[in-house]
Amino acid sequence: MNVASILKSKGRAVSTVRPNATLLDVTKKLGTKKIGAIVVVGENGHVVGIISERDIIRAISERGAPALSLMVSEVMTRNVVSCQETSELDELMETMTKGRFRHLPVIEDDALVGIISIGDVVKYHVAEVEMEVSAMRSYLATG
Repeated sequence: MNVASILKSKGRAVSTVRPNATLLDVTKKLGTKKIGAIVVVGENGHVVGIISERDIIRAISERGAPALSLMVSEVMTRNVVSCQETSELDELMETMTKGRFRHLPVIEDDALVGIISIGDVVKYHVAEVEMEVSAMRSYLATG
């Protein structure tokens, strides 16, 4: 299974924010949407960063409550690791495990077309394994 299959099922909606938004703005958006990360896009709509709950917690732990008035550009992860619609689940799991992050923007032809979370990857991986087990059981049952 690849990213395109996941996006077809879950949808392509991606929450974004501009680099000049405040961390308080981001926390409100994360809380309202019940998500763990937001993609940061520049004037041209291209991905310039990503900001997660972890980034915000780190900023607050270092600077206290005043960190909530910092701009996203001061805290965001700039070197965004992304994937493509053709990326396979095994590849995503390896990338996310090695990088120790839980969200991958999906970029095609320099355009943001979706986002994949570790929860999405696990959900579809489990479904894939269950299908394989079912096929094996059917094969064994027919002798």
